[in-house]
Amino acid sequence: MHSTLTEHARCRYGDEYRPAVVPRCSLDYEDRYFIETLTFADAEDILAMLHELCPNVADGLLPVWVRNLAYRLVLLQRPDDPALMREAALSLWMHGPDWDGIAADLERRAAALENELSG
Repeated sequence: MHSTLTEHARCRYGDEYRPAVVPRCSLDYEDRYFIETLTFADAEDILAMLHELCPNVADGLLPVWVRNLAYRLVLLQRPDDPALMREAALSLWMHGPDWDGIAADLERRAAALENELSG
């Protein structure tokens, strides 16, 4: 069994910065088991996974759909975090263009929140 979300993601999808886990864990390798873990993870665990496995935004072996879902889940837990909105937008820009409109909206929301907080 995995002790962290990052460990589970590394085991499921690999890590271009660390050697493959050998032997692979005994969990069934269907995406649904990882997604169940991701769905109920807290924001800190999700961000730790993203930052460790994809430290330069455009790298890493996590599928883009996993990154998008992870950022969506984190933003649902932290809806008023402008820095996080910008980080998620950057990921969307890097893996678009399908999500360019969403990325632009996140950046607008982040700017509006910062204006609200400073004004």
